[in-house]
Amino acid sequence: MPRKLRQLIADSERAGFVDRGGKGSHRNFMHPKEARVTLSGQPGQDAKPYQEKEVRLAIAAAQT
Repeated sequence: MPRKLRQLIADSERAGFVDRGGKGSHRNFMHPKEARVTLSGQPGQDAKPYQEKEVRLAIAAAQT
C-alpha cells in the first residue's frame, strides 16, 4: 500500500526541510544544506513511487 503525501511531508519536516510554499497543489521544501524536493498533490492522496524515492534521496543528501 503506498504511503500518503502527508507522511512524506512529515518525514521531510522531521529531517529539517522547510516548506517554502508553492503554486496550486505543489509544495517546495528546502533544507539548509541546499537539498530541495517538490511534492504535488493533496495531503490525503497516495504518494507516487517517484515522490517517495525523491523524498528518500533528498533526506539522504541532506544528512551527508
